[in-house]
Amino acid sequence: MKNATTKQRILIEAVKLFAKEGYEAVSVDQIANAVGIKAPSLYKHYKNKRDIFDSILRFMEQRDREQAAASSLPEGTAEVMPEAYEQSCIADLITFSKQQFQYWTKDDFAASFRKMLTVEQYRSEEMNGLYHQYLGAGPLKYVADLLGSQAEALAFYGPMYLLYSVYDGAEDKASVCALLDAHLERWRR
Repeated sequence: MKNATTKQRILIEAVKLFAKEGYEAVSVDQIANAVGIKAPSLYKHYKNKRDIFDSILRFMEQRDREQAAASSLPEGTAEVMPEAYEQSCIADLITFSKQQFQYWTKDDFAASFRKMLTVEQYRSEEMNGLYHQYLGAGPLKYVADLLGSQAEALAFYGPMYLLYSVYDGAEDKASVCALLDAHLERWRR
């Protein structure tokens, strides 16, 4: 976030610290230090660490809606919007998937959020639920509803899911993106 306010900088630094150290290990003082303010100043913007986390979640939910709205794919569930699901096409799913991969890997805030959930999913039921909502069962169900088959959804989304982890450790991140592109282009044919 360019020209971020202090309140936004708190969220940015908090999610980076949570991704690196884990939610429970990070103190409000650490967040304040990362922002370059004193803890009492932080409390002018947020009540406590949980309030910061809840604001991160609201921000990610807003960005998730924006990502979905920018695509040609349905935003609601298949139960609520069956016609929209029937009218969706593989080309739109491929375009959306490429955009999502870029978003979850190259956008600093989203990438930090993803990493935080990956680490924290083993420590907290809540984080595990969020991890699956954003990266696991949630996207898999969405793709299954679009493609009409869980097996097809797994074949489509499984490699993308794996490549999130591969991307983080790759020296040549462009080659990981090329692998994803090759996988998705096979689906276009």
